[in-house]
Amino acid sequence: MALMITDECINCDVCEPECPNEAISMGEEYYVIAPDKCTECVGHFDAPQCVQVCPVECIPINPAHVETRDELMSKYRKLLGLDAPRPPTP
Repeated sequence: MALMITDECINCDVCEPECPNEAISMGEEYYVIAPDKCTECVGHFDAPQCVQVCPVECIPINPAHVETRDELMSKYRKLLGLDAPRPPTP
């Protein structure tokens, strides 16, 4: 599951620097989370850091991007290049 930021966001700027995947950026009106980069901090932390620091609690799970913990770990590994194909050995 990726997270999302709702329109209740007050643009306080505390979530963006906390994201280890750089999935959070400023949108047209408020911050947004790129679902292809969001791993809910799986692989980095025990809990989503943006949720931990958000003062208005406007970062729920995005129902359009439901993923299991294993899928989130796979995404984390892919983002770090840990699942890159290896060249064949002679």
